[in-house]
Amino acid sequence: MAPKLSSSLLLFLYLLFLLTPCYMTHRHPLDPLSPSEISTVRRIVKASPRLLSSSSLSFQYVGLDEPDKPDVLSWLSNTAARPLPPRRALVIARIDNETHEISVDITNHAVASDAVYRGLGYPLLNLEEQFAASALPMNYTPFIESVAKRGVDMKDVVCTTFSVGWFGEEKQGRRLLKILCFLAGETVNFYMRPLEGITIVVDLDVMEIVEYEDRVQVPVPKAKGTDYRAAKQRPPFGPRTKPGLVLQPEGSGIDVDGHMIRWANWAFHLSFDMRAGAVISLASVYDAVRRTRRRVLYRGFVSELFVPYMDPSEEWYYKTFFDEGEFGLGLFASPLEPMTDCPANAVFLNGYYTTQDGKPAKIERVFCIFERYAGDPSWRHTETGIVGELITEVRPDVSLVVRMVSTVGNYDYVLDWEFKTSGSIKFVVSPTGILEVKGSPYTHTNQIVSDQHGTLIAENTIGVYHDHFVTCYLDLDIDGTENSFVKSRLKTVRLTDGSSPRKSYWTIVKETAKTESDARVELGSEPAELLVVNPNKKTRLGNEVGYRIISHGAPAASLLSDDDYPQIRASYTKKQVWVTAYNKSEKWAAGLYTDQSRGDDSLATWSERNRRIENADIVLWYTAGFHHIPYQEDFPLMPTLSSGFELRPSNFFESNQLIKTLPNKHVNLPNCTNS
Repeated sequence: MAPKLSSSLLLFLYLLFLLTPCYMTHRHPLDPLSPSEISTVRRIVKASPRLLSSSSLSFQYVGLDEPDKPDVLSWLSNTAARPLPPRRALVIARIDNETHEISVDITNHAVASDAVYRGLGYPLLNLEEQFAASALPMNYTPFIESVAKRGVDMKDVVCTTFSVGWFGEEKQGRRLLKILCFLAGETVNFYMRPLEGITIVVDLDVMEIVEYEDRVQVPVPKAKGTDYRAAKQRPPFGPRTKPGLVLQPEGSGIDVDGHMIRWANWAFHLSFDMRAGAVISLASVYDAVRRTRRRVLYRGFVSELFVPYMDPSEEWYYKTFFDEGEFGLGLFASPLEPMTDCPANAVFLNGYYTTQDGKPAKIERVFCIFERYAGDPSWRHTETGIVGELITEVRPDVSLVVRMVSTVGNYDYVLDWEFKTSGSIKFVVSPTGILEVKGSPYTHTNQIVSDQHGTLIAENTIGVYHDHFVTCYLDLDIDGTENSFVKSRLKTVRLTDGSSPRKSYWTIVKETAKTESDARVELGSEPAELLVVNPNKKTRLGNEVGYRIISHGAPAASLLSDDDYPQIRASYTKKQVWVTAYNKSEKWAAGLYTDQSRGDDSLATWSERNRRIENADIVLWYTAGFHHIPYQEDFPLMPTLSSGFELRPSNFFESNQLIKTLPNKHVNLPNCTNS
């Protein structure tokens, strides 16, 4: 018979379990903070001596303070023998109207450091303060009068928050938000019904309206035709397609082990961050010839999303949003809908963020992971040149997709990381959702006599011109940490010596970037291939192993003037590709403190240090962009646009790895062919 435990020992073990749950909820040094760890961080911060005399505490960001890269790689080389690196959290909080950077040692239950940030800019906005600010106009007499003047019902009014930007002001010392309001009523699509001309400014630290202006009055756009819900649609209906279904007779090939994902020849770590959203780490591909895993990407995520609008009027000039640094792609991630956002074979994972009070909050189904069967070939060939034979070989293109959707206000961004059996990694961003529109007196284009900075997409509704610039952080480790950036320029060579009937041909001229200034690229300015190579690793034939960067969609760079204030803050958007020396603290392209920032802590300023990047640990930054001219088809809700890039192996393997991929067995399924 087993000995009985005393009640006091049982109580001790129970208390130990309550106090140290974080040690049992992560198995990898890059795992995101678990709910119990977030609760532990909250307790530690609230118990710190500095807070005993404070009057206010607001958590703005809490996330994993990732271990140093050498420590992670060292642990990875011998996971059985080495203990996990100590767990730390980075907390950015507002305490008595000051911004604090707090490092919390979760392992030892202590605040490791607490520094007041006194520079320019403010931290990520949290949800609760935005909700509180949005409610202020509802009891503000001047606003109530403005609504009445427009002849609409106050009960149908919806207000939401907009960042104020920076336009040359001296440091104000105030965290400000602008509030704009819209009309719902007969439709849920309130963004299509702006109460144009009303601007409200809120001081977040005192939570009061500090400025109010009602400058322009134009008709509120009608509700008719704006509702996008299926139940509200009336004939005639659009084209109908028959439903499809993904069938996997042998089951799913996806292996989810905690936050490690394994599929086909890929393995990688997936985590959630309340600012970045999806974070891909330690992506490695299996080389069947060498019989080993080879690392490609140490860490990759969306670093910033810059959306400037092109209307310089008083009510619009400030709409130059940094959706990630000001609002948070992870914080605004949407729960994914099975069978619509993701196919039937998808696996779903949850994510956790921190509330204003520091408590953990769950986002259900924040990621979906699924195998994509698009019906496309990964390679094929038909041979008719051999007499008496017809040879056709085809292999299907099957890939693994990690998807997240972030709904930042009116726009929805579908963000896909796609892993292909060829060894490629694709990133695709697909904006959809609702346009940012301006109320207008016009109902037909023949009434317009001046630049409206947009397109008339419906009566009294202007879709304003704007951009989307999505910048990705890519810490590529191609077969190791020492890499180089190579630009292979395509050069025309003229033949003038009569040695050939040809008059010209093209060849490549390789340029290896030695410093950061050599690695700033505006795509499309000249034909070139961009590669990250490992100069210390070569194929059997002597080529440097590498990956090249391929753009998907037309590249777009910012057209704003260099001295325009939004462009100063987002100066990195003038070029689509940058390469910098690895620095753990350089993650966010527009800076850690983006709200009301001034561009002094950004990718472009880091690059000015001009550090050595040849045969070094480097980070590549890629910006996928759209110049968005709205059209009537974007009303009342726009179809998806897509852009992105592909990281494709280039002399990384000895040959096409998929030649030895065996064809799938054909499975006869009922009702799958036309009679």
